[in-house]
Amino acid sequence: MRPGPLVRVFVLLGILPRALGTATGAERALTLDEATALAIEKNQGLFIERESLAAARAAVTGAKGAYDPVLELTSGWRRASDPINSAFSGAPEGRAAPTTRTSDAGVSVRQLLPTGGSLSFQAAAIREKTDGAFALLSPAYRTQVGVELRQPLLRNRTVDAARFTVRAAVSDREGAVASLRRTITETVADVERAYWKLAASRLEVGVREEALRLAEEQLAETRKRIESGIAPETEIAQPRAELERRRGEFLTSRESASRAENDLKLLILGDADDPLWMEQLAPADDVAMEVVAVDVPASLERALASRPELKTASLTGLPVELPPGLEGGLGQSFETLREGDFDDVRASVVFAIPIGNRTARAAAARAGSFEQQAEADLRRIRETVKAEILDAAAALETAGQRIEAARAGRKAAEVQLAAERERYAVGFSTNFLVLTRQNDLARARLDEISALTAYRNARTEMARATGSLLEERRIAVDRTGS
Repeated sequence: MRPGPLVRVFVLLGILPRALGTATGAERALTLDEATALAIEKNQGLFIERESLAAARAAVTGAKGAYDPVLELTSGWRRASDPINSAFSGAPEGRAAPTTRTSDAGVSVRQLLPTGGSLSFQAAAIREKTDGAFALLSPAYRTQVGVELRQPLLRNRTVDAARFTVRAAVSDREGAVASLRRTITETVADVERAYWKLAASRLEVGVREEALRLAEEQLAETRKRIESGIAPETEIAQPRAELERRRGEFLTSRESASRAENDLKLLILGDADDPLWMEQLAPADDVAMEVVAVDVPASLERALASRPELKTASLTGLPVELPPGLEGGLGQSFETLREGDFDDVRASVVFAIPIGNRTARAAAARAGSFEQQAEADLRRIRETVKAEILDAAAALETAGQRIEAARAGRKAAEVQLAAERERYAVGFSTNFLVLTRQNDLARARLDEISALTAYRNARTEMARATGSLLEERRIAVDRTGS
């Protein structure tokens, strides 16, 4: 007897290269973390989501540009000869009116405030030259410096066009982050499912190959019995038929493993010329893992706080003696400005009341409707999340229980096969019973592989449903930009 290979199904991984080696050639050991990193790096859907997030961040920056200070420089020249309805026009002899030439320059800085108001600073200098007889100074200089604060008291008190645009852009950016997070989460979950499917498929190939080897051994043993005259020649038919049936199952399982490998490659390889397409992928992580208890209330709380879907919904005078300080000149004008002898302070309140205000009323009605829709959609998503958590928790608990049952069944099948082979060796059993026990062991091993894989997938689904998959896999979503 050769009981060694029957101890654990996982030792069959050692014979997989022989089973699959003729398919493509070189074999590449691949961890789940490596597969996930490749998928995140090369997935085209993620590239689109990242670009959408970059566009949303640029939109936020553009919306905040409304609060950028605006510098304005002005300069002008004017020549005017206005008719004067007076007997004392001061015009030169032979002309109906004096001519005035004015040059001006100014600078202003305006700043929109987050409160909806605006702050501005203005400075201007004016040079005026006239040939009128009544002008005291020609040229004469005037300068102005002022600060103005405008603040609406009621209109747009909580939001204006600029603030609304910023809020909308920030909301779009957060939505883009949530969409990127959701896409990464789904990608990681898809990769994990494909990875464990490949691991299970390769284990199944090992089980089928081991069953095929056992059938070959049974056929050889039967031939020896026939040659020694212990068994009739017709006894060879059953082990030979079973051998061919198992060979077909082995070839089918090998094809399934190849398809599972290609499914994983489609997720993690972005370039058709990637050399990994020509290599065999061998999952390096063990499908078996420790079974843990499920805390459903904590999972629900975490899901409602973490799921990206929940995150996811604007002068003329008469000739007199000049007082001190009015001798004229641009320098004197700035000096007078500095002294503050001639100031102008004005405070005012402006009431502007739109009659009917239909535009604002319609906008408020639309906003109220959108709010009701958003609240209803949020309630629907919360209910869906709760249902997903409960389903995932039930599947996880069941998968954990299946592992123990499948493991016990596999151990019992190993004992039964060993006992049946001992009985066959001493003539107290038949080919039919030995082959039946071998098939029972193969099914038990496959059941254990299925249970382990189901538990892995259930853990992935539970992490996805609670919104903790990325944190558990230590995958960070870039949230920079404001």
